[in-house]
Amino acid sequence: MIVELVTFKTPSGWDRTRVLEDAKHTIPKWGSNRDLLRKHFVLGIGEDEGTSAGVYVWPSIDAAKKAHDDKWRESVKERTGGYPNSRYFDLFLLIDNEQGRVVEWAADGSARQLEKA
Repeated sequence: MIVELVTFKTPSGWDRTRVLEDAKHTIPKWGSNRDLLRKHFVLGIGEDEGTSAGVYVWPSIDAAKKAHDDKWRESVKERTGGYPNSRYFDLFLLIDNEQGRVVEWAADGSARQLEKA
């Protein structure tokens, strides 16, 4: 399992309401992407103010790169004035208190549920 962190500068003058409205326009695109497991839209706070980010959960880096191709990168630049930066992380353990579960992923992507202590 992969976590992709995509960051970009929030356009000058955009407050939380404006960023939220822009994000809502992407719901059909991301909602129909069968590879995307989860996406979080986040805004920087404090010293990170002025930065927007997307936290994506994908089955693989290939799935992330397929969705975030050159066309997508250009669309982000057009909307925000700058290109996004992507970083990838191996998601190997999830503690999900909301759902009351703990999940471990092996390097091959297989998952198993663990007992919550």
